Amino acid sequence: MSSQFNYCQSALNVIQTEAAAITQLGQYIDATFTAACELLINCKGKVIVTGMGKSGHIANKIAATLASTGTPAFFVHPGEASHGDLGMIEREDVVIALSNSGESDEILALYPVLTRLSIPVIAMTGNVNSTMAREAKVSLCIKVDKEACPLGLAPTSSTTASLVMGDAIAVALLEAKGFTADDFALSHPGGSLGRKLLLRISDIMHKGDDVPSVQQSETISEALLEVSRKGLGMTAVNDGNTLVGIFTDGDLRRILDARIDIHQTPISEVMTQRCVTINQHILAAEALAVMENKKVNGLIVVNERQEPVGAFNMHDLLRAGVL
Repeated sequence: MSSQFNYCQSALNVIQTEAAAITQLGQYIDATFTAACELLINCKGKVIVTGMGKSGHIANKIAATLASTGTPAFFVHPGEASHGDLGMIEREDVVIALSNSGESDEILALYPVLTRLSIPVIAMTGNVNSTMAREAKVSLCIKVDKEACPLGLAPTSSTTASLVMGDAIAVALLEAKGFTADDFALSHPGGSLGRKLLLRISDIMHKGDDVPSVQQSETISEALLEVSRKGLGMTAVNDGNTLVGIFTDGDLRRILDARIDIHQTPISEVMTQRCVTINQHILAAEALAVMENKKVNGLIVVNERQEPVGAFNMHDLLRAGVL
């Protein structure tokens, strides 16, 4: 193979060809697309997505996208369906079948059973005159002018078009249902998205005896001991049970420059008053935004009576996976 081969130009050709294929899809977003979406949004069962070969991989991804955006769906392999897995498909379900040619033997073998069970099929093909398209309840066209493969053999542009059409359906249904970020988080509790959307400060803050706290009459040295014991780089300063200020590592550096007697001076004289606080019910991601905006590394959590009930710092957010 020649070392002079232009890999970048080859890649750009692929990108341009597939971009053109996606742009071309716009002409197929019409009343037929609306009919497909209405069939899916009114489905009382599940959405079954199926496809063979490369179309099967795309179908699997479409099913996953639908499921994560509020439309119960899963992938069924058409070959396995003919050998027992068809039992997973029930009368109130809707099937989305993918095939660029529209003549997949494995999918067509399922049509008689689906028809007998009155299960509607949405065909997604590159040939509106194909058997799959003609026999389907709704036929979505995903025709492309050419594959990005220069041989015209490897499914490239056609599978990309299928994927984008699937995304278009999923997002249209998401918006029509009023699916929210909270709904999305409930189906993603284990990942970073779920943590950012579900985790609240009450889940990660230090509580009870782990909250650094001193009275405003105590000395700076006593406050420093509390900061060291609790390891959060700060301590709440209270008047009884009410928060009146905060003392941090940054405050310590400032008083050392001022040569203040830490054994005699009360903490109230050097603490930061009117400090930034939050309540325990806000999302950890919101708290992170507050900290970044205010340029602080830790926060005291207070209740409605301005009593400290918790504390946390950037390290806690990092351990929780919010950062």
